[in-house]
Amino acid sequence: MTPLAAVGLAYLVGAIPVGYLVGRMFGIGDIRRHGSGNIGATNLLRTAGKLPAVLTLVGDVVKGAGAVALGRALAAADDRIVAACAVAAIAGNCWSVFLRFRGGKGGATGLGACLVLVPWAVLPAALVWLVVTFTFRYVSLATVMASVCLPLGALLLYPWPSVLACAFGAAIVVARHRDNLARLTAGTERRVGERAGRESPPGGRESPPGVIGR
Repeated sequence: MTPLAAVGLAYLVGAIPVGYLVGRMFGIGDIRRHGSGNIGATNLLRTAGKLPAVLTLVGDVVKGAGAVALGRALAAADDRIVAACAVAAIAGNCWSVFLRFRGGKGGATGLGACLVLVPWAVLPAALVWLVVTFTFRYVSLATVMASVCLPLGALLLYPWPSVLACAFGAAIVVARHRDNLARLTAGTERRVGERAGRESPPGGRESPPGVIGR
């Protein structure tokens, strides 16, 4: 198994559009046409309820962890390849080949990937996420802050390939949350528990349907 093949497989695992599939399974159609238009657990929670959100969250975490575990098994635990598999899984979630290179924001998939790659660095980042979420009730803000903290924890405990993977992963997650950060600045970001109607995403434009389901 070549390194490129291992990374490619990690991308494909990360690209599985869990939220999209859960939305279809619960009869709400294309989740990208509802609420924020995102396929992540937060949008599922606001538009479909707790069970679809939990299934999406667990599925995204599991696929992130599975992608890195698969890469570790195929690459004979080569730190550089395993680290690249973590970034590939996050990229797959954000730019899924199954959804015409659209997707989620990488938070839950990144969590799963890092639980395998840098488990001890996840603990302080998870604490940051919990504190920010319960204090301010903004999942997006909590995810961004936890993502930024993760490479700092990895720097103290893990080799440089893992640190770089955490840094690249954090950069992707933060970039994917740019609209949330803009809404936070404008004071229009929804807090946890605020439901969204089943309408097209802000701007009135519907995302084009993906490959799956066509």
